[in-house]
Amino acid sequence: QVQLVESGGGLVQAGGSLRLSCAASGGSFSSYVMGWFRQAPGKEREFVAAISWSGDSTYYADSVKGRFTISRDNAKNTVYLQINSLKPEDTAVYYCARKATRYYSEKYYQTNKYNYWGQGTQVTVSS
Repeated sequence: QVQLVESGGGLVQAGGSLRLSCAASGGSFSSYVMGWFRQAPGKEREFVAAISWSGDSTYYADSVKGRFTISRDNAKNTVYLQINSLKPEDTAVYYCARKATRYYSEKYYQTNKYNYWGQGTQVTVSS
């Protein structure tokens, strides 16, 4: 059974930075697309960023382009999300997820294409 554990969230002031980590265990990691999603109170879970199995391709939501960077270390079974220039509207629970199909990156932005999810880490940005 695949387990994903996020860490690195916290309370930061607007303009600050955080680095989120997601450690995977119990199954294959290196051959799957990994994604980050977030969910704010009262809102649907939304796509933030994704990275191909090799790390060669990255994808971002328009709202985070230029501020967020996704990366992965397949030797450590870990995916990261560096978030800079934080805004109050970035406040949410951030989840990492493993895509259901090996290798393929299609529809990386859809939550229903991922079948393993972490428990989430809270990011709160104060103004």
